[in-house]
Amino acid sequence: MRFAAVAPPRLRTLEESERTATWLELFYDLAFVAAVAMMGTRLVHDASWASVASYLAYFALVWWLWASHTFYADRYDTDDLFYRLLAGAQMVGVMLIAVSLSLGEAGSTTVFAIGYTAARLILLALYVRAYRHVTETRELVRGYLIGFGSASVLWLTSIAVPEPYRFWIWLAAFAVDLATPFVLRKIQAAAPLDVSHLPERFGLFTILVLGEAIVAATVGLSHVSWQPSTTLVGILGLGTATCLWWINFDHLDGSVVRRRKDRRNWRPTVWIYSHLPLAIALAMFGVSVEVAIVAADQGHEYDTADRWLLTGSVALAFSAMAAIQLASVRSDREQLRRSVIINRLVGIPIVLVVGLVPGIGAVWTMALVTAVCTGEIVADLAAANPGVLRRDAVTVGESNG
Repeated sequence: MRFAAVAPPRLRTLEESERTATWLELFYDLAFVAAVAMMGTRLVHDASWASVASYLAYFALVWWLWASHTFYADRYDTDDLFYRLLAGAQMVGVMLIAVSLSLGEAGSTTVFAIGYTAARLILLALYVRAYRHVTETRELVRGYLIGFGSASVLWLTSIAVPEPYRFWIWLAAFAVDLATPFVLRKIQAAAPLDVSHLPERFGLFTILVLGEAIVAATVGLSHVSWQPSTTLVGILGLGTATCLWWINFDHLDGSVVRRRKDRRNWRPTVWIYSHLPLAIALAMFGVSVEVAIVAADQGHEYDTADRWLLTGSVALAFSAMAAIQLASVRSDREQLRRSVIINRLVGIPIVLVVGLVPGIGAVWTMALVTAVCTGEIVADLAAANPGVLRRDAVTVGESNG
């Protein structure tokens, strides 16, 4: 898309041409990479249940901020000067959020509230512009302005409210934000999402958080002495990350995101929001790799909380992948879709059993998790190519005979 100094928003999802992510969107994502990395640093230093709960809450808020902007861009992005300036201003808000999550003196829930409020107000400014120029979706945008505007008022109020009451206001604001598109789901059918652009955006965010596992393995190995145990954990962590990438993207179909007017359909909502637990799981897995490397280096017993951080994150990833497949529509390969769902559901209890095994170290825990994920790939390949595998088995049998 060619840059224009002034190009009023228009409903782009009804255009016939296939869209891809813009350079601005890719640059915009980098701000969220910083926020996710900062949250991961907090979890590396404290993997207790309270810390995990805090991580989940912060991640959900940050993900929703990214998703809200992505939904706007999917429908109305025209990449003009005003949009670039507002997107850049929102990145400043995300930067404040990332800084506020620091473990040092810069960490502050007040700064988090300021950054989040600023980002939400900028989103409202974008929607005001869309309301003015895109007349065919004014009913939908009016609903967004009311819902998101009400939540923004709560966020603004929370800046002046002390802890712990501030957190309750955040919870109320987040609930209003989530409820807004759900209430407007019938109206949203008149402004459908793009079946090429939006799935790509969610896929790119998934890749970004999965990349945290590679960064975590690198950082973890850079802070420990070179020895077989730490190196093996790093290699196994990278192998597991590869498996998770494989089983997720090999069967991804985003055509379901376009909601139809003529029927009530739960599939788009489930497909979209299942990417939140998937992103959380993959990001937490990256943290667990770094924690496991440190544990292998120190030679002490692998803590139960650390072991559950690893196995629980993979189990959560399997659950989210199963939900995404459940919501997907693949009439041409329905049997394969069902097999993939079954494979993910079977993998959940197996990987959780690994977390129940007492006394095993980081190396063996990571090795068992890698084996489970590798088994998922083999099961998917068997479901996708049953005839080929049977013929290979027969060929091997005949050659041995």
